[in-house]
Amino acid sequence: RLFAHWEAVASTHRVSLPRDMAGPIAQMARHSQVREPVPYVSLSQQGKCEEAAYEERQYPPGKWACVTKGEPMYEQSISMSFMKLMRYICKENSAGCYLGMTVPVLNEIHLTKDETELEREVVTAYYLPGEFQQNPPVPVDPEIHIIERAPLRVITRVFYGMTTEETILREISLFWELLGSTDTVLRETYIVASYENPSIPQRRNEIWFICQA
Repeated sequence: RLFAHWEAVASTHRVSLPRDMAGPIAQMARHSQVREPVPYVSLSQQGKCEEAAYEERQYPPGKWACVTKGEPMYEQSISMSFMKLMRYICKENSAGCYLGMTVPVLNEIHLTKDETELEREVVTAYYLPGEFQQNPPVPVDPEIHIIERAPLRVITRVFYGMTTEETILREISLFWELLGSTDTVLRETYIVASYENPSIPQRRNEIWFICQA
């Protein structure tokens, strides 16, 4: 029943779910209440009402497991990447054990030069839990790369629901209206941070504007 449920969720993203995902799905479900937050420091918050609020944060350097995909649709890219990361988290690693889930999962996107569309290539990144930061287990899958990300300063804004190319472009546009003209953040590279699994209709996400170094 659990597999059939996830099969239906995957189909909404135009992705087919391989049978070998049954094990990782069951394991993730068993551990669904335990999720380690990615560490950060809140630098400032703006806005009086929840709708207009945004926050500036500093994330420390850290090790992430990353997969890059360039499928026709954004949702296909992130779904296929996260299936690979789930297998890595659940057992397909040199430690041979369940590593533990962290949130958020980051999806780094790039806009085309005219800023009207997303580039096809999306990098999906999972933060290694604290106990594995010094010595990350090696992935079995050669498409998963462990990288050390530099410190990251971002301005973030929450939104809820599906993350499609259309909704992401709309949220980026709304955030620019809120921030006004500024040259302190990048204009072509953004991050979509996902906090909940894709079966939740009104799931929490954030758009991250990346501050210039």
